[in-house]
Amino acid sequence: MNTAINIANRYELKELELNALLEITQAINENLPEDSLYKIYNFTLRANLKLGKLMLLVQDKEKWELKLSFGIQKDYTKVDESAYQLVEKKKILFPSDLIDSPFDEFEVAIPVFHKNELLAIVFMGGVNNTEEKELIENHLNFIQALTNIIMVAIENKKMAREKLEQEVYAKEMEIAKKVQQLLFPKSLPENDNFSIDAHYSPHHTVGGDYYDWLSIDDHRKIVCIADVSGKGVPAALLMSNFQASLRTLLRKTTDLEEVIHDLNHQVFESADGENFITFFIALIDLKERKLTYVNAGHNPPFLLSSEGTIEKLDKGTLVLGALREIPFLEIGTTNIDKTQTLLLYTDGLTEAFNEKEEEFGPERVMDILNKNIAAKPSLILKSLLSEIDTFIGKRALSDDITLLACQYHV
Repeated sequence: MNTAINIANRYELKELELNALLEITQAINENLPEDSLYKIYNFTLRANLKLGKLMLLVQDKEKWELKLSFGIQKDYTKVDESAYQLVEKKKILFPSDLIDSPFDEFEVAIPVFHKNELLAIVFMGGVNNTEEKELIENHLNFIQALTNIIMVAIENKKMAREKLEQEVYAKEMEIAKKVQQLLFPKSLPENDNFSIDAHYSPHHTVGGDYYDWLSIDDHRKIVCIADVSGKGVPAALLMSNFQASLRTLLRKTTDLEEVIHDLNHQVFESADGENFITFFIALIDLKERKLTYVNAGHNPPFLLSSEGTIEKLDKGTLVLGALREIPFLEIGTTNIDKTQTLLLYTDGLTEAFNEKEEEFGPERVMDILNKNIAAKPSLILKSLLSEIDTFIGKRALSDDITLLACQYHV
């Protein structure tokens, strides 16, 4: 008689296990979200095992996350290395194993591995009698298998999601790169009295650097440089809109005060105050022998005179787009006497670091410029790039480097 009862009980257990596995498998095949899989798992164990306590700790990027629990007394939202130490032998743990651990309120702990990688630990307890304890013990291998199926499925979901995110990100970077390349001028002037050379070294992500030049007429030229906060497609699109607005404005007026106020309004409206643009613009008037400029929060360009002086151009205003209205604006002016060279750059140059965590800094730029006071734009840029390459050594750039050297004389 007892034999018949035991056979019947084992049959009933197997039927419960098969039904649970079938339900879980169907849920996975239907691609249900992670939360739904956890809910089904929770219901399956609680309904079939009459547990008083249940907790599932899941490892996610070297951190433990409490995914489900009920009936527990302690706070397990922050779990340290003790969880690893518990299951280092990859065995199912019982009260004698848990008694001196932070998990001593439980009666069973089941580690779940996949290809030697620890995915989760299931803790159970709170059973009322010997019969129910035996029920859990008879189900241990099944619980381990069921948890493994759930965790591997969720891990696969994460991997698929991360792969999709990486593909989307790569596509966005490619789009942003193309947009950024379209912003740079297709050709640079190289005349007797006005010449430009420029260079762009991209970081591994696409930033929002931009440089440009425009010929207003035979004797008036515009040079500018900008850097938008943020990376990727949003930064590239904001800078694209900025360039279009700038060129439209300059077709109507060369009044830099009006240009700056209008650009600030355009950037603020486009970015909702969440992004900003550092910007420098200079109007070079060879007939009037005057350089007029505005520095809107950008790294101060260097103005080199053939007589051996170097001046920083720092007059202007705040970054564009941070505030609805610019609180102050100072127009900078300087006379053009003989030959001058204007070096524009983004902060990727001065904020480059070497392997000793030393910053390149504006002082090193000044030293290089002092040695190349009368040099052509191409030679100035070549010297800067050679020095920065030697300085950083094997360390990768932390930001884009954009350079523009403009030389002119009257």
